[in-house]
Amino acid sequence: MDFIQLFYMRKWIFIALCFTWSYSVIAQRDPVYKILIVTAHPDDETGFAATIYKVTKELNGVADQCVITNGEGGYKYSTLAESYYGVELTDEKIGRENLPKIRKQELMNAGKIIGMRNIFFLDQKDAHYGLDEHEPLDTTWNVSWVMTRLKEIMTKTKYDFVFCLLPTPETHAHHKAAGILALRTIAALPQDQRPIVLGVTGGNKNDTTKYMFTQLKDYKETKVDGNAPMYFFDKSVKFGYKNALSYKIIVNWEIAEHKSQGTMQLAMNQGDLEQYWYFSMNGESGKEKCRQFFEKLKIIPYKAKEY
Repeated sequence: MDFIQLFYMRKWIFIALCFTWSYSVIAQRDPVYKILIVTAHPDDETGFAATIYKVTKELNGVADQCVITNGEGGYKYSTLAESYYGVELTDEKIGRENLPKIRKQELMNAGKIIGMRNIFFLDQKDAHYGLDEHEPLDTTWNVSWVMTRLKEIMTKTKYDFVFCLLPTPETHAHHKAAGILALRTIAALPQDQRPIVLGVTGGNKNDTTKYMFTQLKDYKETKVDGNAPMYFFDKSVKFGYKNALSYKIIVNWEIAEHKSQGTMQLAMNQGDLEQYWYFSMNGESGKEKCRQFFEKLKIIPYKAKEY
């Protein structure tokens, strides 16, 4: 090999190494946003589905989910899923035995649609529907272990936001309990390690009566700033050819994966807004970060095409 050949070979090796290094740096770039969803059941994430899709698919963010129960209590509405899965799920014993595995797979399928990165299953007992949050907090769940696990998850990844369902008095006891435990875990973290925690409710743009909430009685950690949602994502916003599309379609895809939960499908196309309530424990400093985040969610990246 003469000198000129050697020179050019080394030149191209150097260029290839630079390209590989540059690609590696880009691939390992930190995500713009990191979000953790804390829910009670393997279908509660539908309340945040449009926002999560925007974050993971359009904003170079990541989202993880922590599911506290195993979902076994959902057997009562599984009639239509019995022939689909070939199991008599509405028989309580059979349903409780089989639903945890089925619902985990349903959630993983749904999570893939909205770009979920990790799903952590804590496998606490899903005893039954009720409104008394003391049942899961004081009896059914291993609360100290759940909080320890939540702390491990939040400490390993420094999340920007944690989302939970707003713990309103009339909502499922498990939803309230999941939100309370998320809030308590965050409150116990050092101040500089706390993510911003938001509670979500659904709503419509034409609602004439505004739902008001201050805090869940006897749980000061659930106090919100003001008595109304502070931030919104409009999943009904139109885009695409002839403005025929909206993010409700993504939510419908996601809901459709939860086949064992028959009444979930009735939520398709329901609600225009994902409404986010700002918990007081966040302090004033997090409001600007939230404002910037929700402004970015308003951006529609898809160019209108004409045919």
